Amino acid sequence: MSQKNNYQKLSEELITAVGGKENIVNVSHCMTRLRFNLKDESVAKKEEINKISGVMGTVMAGGQVQVVIGQTVDKVYEKVCEVANIKGGEKINENLDKPKGKLTIKSFFNGILDGLAGSLTPLIPLLLAASIFKMLVALLGPTMLKVLAPTSDLSILFTFVGDAGFYFFPIFIGYTSAKKFGVTPVLGMFLGGILIHPTFLALVTAGTKFTVYGLPVSLQTYTSSVLPIIMSVWVMSYVERFFKKLIPSTLKTLFAPVLTLAVMLPIAFVVIGPTGSIVGQFISKGLISLGSLGGIPGILAIALIGALWEFMVMSGMHIVMITALITVFFSTGSESFVSLGAIAASLAVSGMCLGVALRLKKEDRALALGYLLAGFVGGVTEPGLYGVGMRYKKPFIGLMAGGFAGALYAGIVHVTAYNLVPVASFLAVTAYIGGTQINLINGIISAAIAFVVAAAVTYFVDFKHDTEAIKINE
Repeated sequence: MSQKNNYQKLSEELITAVGGKENIVNVSHCMTRLRFNLKDESVAKKEEINKISGVMGTVMAGGQVQVVIGQTVDKVYEKVCEVANIKGGEKINENLDKPKGKLTIKSFFNGILDGLAGSLTPLIPLLLAASIFKMLVALLGPTMLKVLAPTSDLSILFTFVGDAGFYFFPIFIGYTSAKKFGVTPVLGMFLGGILIHPTFLALVTAGTKFTVYGLPVSLQTYTSSVLPIIMSVWVMSYVERFFKKLIPSTLKTLFAPVLTLAVMLPIAFVVIGPTGSIVGQFISKGLISLGSLGGIPGILAIALIGALWEFMVMSGMHIVMITALITVFFSTGSESFVSLGAIAASLAVSGMCLGVALRLKKEDRALALGYLLAGFVGGVTEPGLYGVGMRYKKPFIGLMAGGFAGALYAGIVHVTAYNLVPVASFLAVTAYIGGTQINLINGIISAAIAFVVAAAVTYFVDFKHDTEAIKINE
């Protein structure tokens, strides 16, 4: 059977297992997972999904049914959209008049996770590209390899290219959050651009009093911010929906966008922008304070992140930590708490796969080595997490030991991340480029410890008796 036919069959079975295309509100994907937002999540049959050939696992998290596919997720996503007749990434069949489910603490928290994931996940390629350009400036500059002079054209080019990815972040996230919340995408971008317009920034710098419709504005700088624009676009989804429903079809195209933005200006500048900024500062300062605890408490906190990070990834809880990490990074230009544990844990997944491969027979060993390459070179850890960890269970002990040990070392020697590198491959250590050379060396040592300890502990853990615990269709 051809690959195209495989994707067709997989897509049809997936759509059936999640309750049919009528049950799908929207579908998106990240690096390894298909993410379904469903009208009725209880209809999705997790056991049946896991039995489908090509599925590595299923996670119910953040108000989504997340199906782990692996590196071919983009191909499956395209076929799912084609089979279900869905315009990818956009909501369908909203049923705005349908009563909503009962609001609970769980549903509220899941809604937040879903909104953050849907807004931030599509930006991974942008963050990766921008970080690499900034990393090259640091690596090739006078403090490291001394190849590029700070005044050279190439150094200046790479610097402003890298900075652009972060400076204009509200515009980019305005687009992705608009797609997530069902707003006209260009309006989300427009609102992001308004928040970082040079005229407004000049008012902030000068400390000039400013009002919107007579309401005083709290002067804040929103460049490189995250929460203000996400929160604003979320509110704008209700405002735009109201005007689209109210205004006659013949006038909707002209007046709906204008009135939506007119209403959003005071909401964004007077209420949500400052509130989002305060929340972001609270998160940033909170995380920084945890990272600067010092002594045994601070080091152990970093080590625990290393031990538990991949389980947070599997549950979707890591989105909260990533949001905090990005907020801190944009505020200070570096981060020395979450990054240390996350990088160590990512390399520990590859180490776990190696440890398993060394213990298995030839057929299964090839699969484990494939997962090792997918993680260590390709930066995709979920094949290892589900194909090795969930399948044999006990290798998770090695994963946790490796993540803990690598992060523990990083905490002890006070490693700092200067680049946002959202990959789990060996390139993750480039996050430590930008400070001193010893910082980079210690970062590499931390990653090596995580890899070696995970491989060694996994190898000596007796997991062979658990090989039938979970059946994964390869």
